[in-house]
Amino acid sequence: MAASDLPPPHNDPLRPAPPSKQTEHEGGNEHQVHVIGLMIGTALMFIGFLNIFLSISGGFEINEVPFLIYFGGLTIWANAAIETPSIRYGVMGIAITLALVLFQYGEVLFWHKQILFWGTIIIVMYFMFVEPKKPTA
Repeated sequence: MAASDLPPPHNDPLRPAPPSKQTEHEGGNEHQVHVIGLMIGTALMFIGFLNIFLSISGGFEINEVPFLIYFGGLTIWANAAIETPSIRYGVMGIAITLALVLFQYGEVLFWHKQILFWGTIIIVMYFMFVEPKKPTA
């Protein structure tokens, strides 16, 4: 065999395989919707909590709107953050039920504000000090 009979060497750079399915692109959209839900839910919960906290510390009365904002934010946050469907829909159902009950009741008492305030503090402290489980793969 002569040197001219050999095939030319292949110096093509390695390229990633083209995406085989459309689902790889949909995963990016799902992640974006997840992040947007976390941001909007957290912002609404913060706005509602801030109004309730200021009414407790300032001693003035509020209507049920900050509670509706808070529970609406909790519903959006739970939909985006909680992966287990039974827990997710349970939290969403409880938040919607509490918002509707408070809206039907029509007035906010001091103990309503205290329960929401201390419940939020306990939940935030839980997420601050408990580390999430790491995947074992």
